[in-house]
Amino acid sequence: MDSPEAEVTIDEGLVRSLVAAQHPDLAERELVAVASGWDNTLWRLGHDLLVRLPRRAVAAPLTINEQRWLPEVAAHLPLPVPVPLRVGQPSEAYPWSWSIVPWLSGVPGNLTAITRPADAADRLGRFLRALHGAAPPEAPHNPFRGVPLGQRVGAFEDRLTELSSEIDAPATRRVWDLACGADRWAGPPLWLHGDLHPANTLIEHGTLSGVVDFGDMCAGDPATDIAAFWMLLPTSSWPAFLDAYGELAPDTERRSLGWAVLLALMLIGIGLADRPSYAVVGRSALRRAIEHGLTPPPAR
Repeated sequence: MDSPEAEVTIDEGLVRSLVAAQHPDLAERELVAVASGWDNTLWRLGHDLLVRLPRRAVAAPLTINEQRWLPEVAAHLPLPVPVPLRVGQPSEAYPWSWSIVPWLSGVPGNLTAITRPADAADRLGRFLRALHGAAPPEAPHNPFRGVPLGQRVGAFEDRLTELSSEIDAPATRRVWDLACGADRWAGPPLWLHGDLHPANTLIEHGTLSGVVDFGDMCAGDPATDIAAFWMLLPTSSWPAFLDAYGELAPDTERRSLGWAVLLALMLIGIGLADRPSYAVVGRSALRRAIEHGLTPPPAR
């Protein structure tokens, strides 16, 4: 699963010209390339801003989605998030909308370790509790996230086949089957981040310090986001997460393990292609999901 090629060339000259034309008060700031991800290219603008530009057409609607909906919930979230401060418009030089967001300190969660897991579990739980409010009827829905797990069976089977020599495939299937057997989410569609894997978190001083990339923000089943616990944190900090998040129905916990398995397989596939850090966190997530999903609950 190789990273997709950029469909436009985004260099310093282009970014500087876009900023100068549309936000001239920021034109003299220092501009430094930060990273080029799966969907976006990032440029630091001065000490406190970041320019975020889609690098391929499929990512362009995600930018607009984030611009439209993240401001609706950002004020209620207990962790820093990249709420757009300025919006860039398409032009003759560049075909899509783009954003200027706050610079958030920290290291992506796929590149560093969490050394204060109980604190990070508390922060993740409080963040998701604040985010997971009832979404309005006009909130976006995503065909890949927040949906019943049965709709992702094809993706699971494809990834399991591709990685059968790399993982414990029988155990992975057992956890997936248990998750798919859980009752569906019966509550109202809740706001979701939608893509809350470690590379979309920031870590500072050994704990969770921010959450980024809300392009897949949508309404649906909160189990999709709760899967982030299994991707980020040791199972021993699960009680700290629950204390912060609140009571979790057993079926929601089981579905979160299914989402963790599916996302772990995707991360492993990406990592084996060209992003080794993704494979590391994917393998850790898969191991935790299997251990927790297949361990009998303690006797009462």
